[in-house]
Amino acid sequence: MAVPEVIPIAYEPHGRTEAIGCYADGQFMGSVTYAFPKDFDLGTGWEEHKRLYAVLHTFDAEGRYRDSEIWCAGTWAEQQRAPHGPDSVLARARARLATLLRSLPRRTYTDIAIRPFQLTVDGVLFGLVSGEDDGEPWAELYPDHLGFGAPWDGSYDT
Repeated sequence: MAVPEVIPIAYEPHGRTEAIGCYADGQFMGSVTYAFPKDFDLGTGWEEHKRLYAVLHTFDAEGRYRDSEIWCAGTWAEQQRAPHGPDSVLARARARLATLLRSLPRRTYTDIAIRPFQLTVDGVLFGLVSGEDDGEPWAELYPDHLGFGAPWDGSYDT
């Protein structure tokens, strides 16, 4: 079975896909996720390169990519220096995503189905990328590292 043209993603309340659904102009997918720039090699000082992003992708009703709002809240090093409170990197990222989600008119949280897309921001790959390994089709959401595959029912692996 090949990668479907439109890939279903199941809504999972309190899970990794808790910020997906439909709104007045189509579909959306949001997340708060840490990421390294592409081809980054872990070594001394990695904490300054691991960044936390608030991400909101939008799509039309047929799952075609429209646009993204991607905002860097800070680094892992900053989060470790001030891990609690409203000024922590994580709190800032969550607040920004909440603001982005509130901006979507007639928002409902539900399953979505989108087409592969990709873009690079700050050297970080964002998108739903598809391919095939050893005859097995796959799709993966970056930088969240959620993997999708047969039976293509919207469930994911991490």
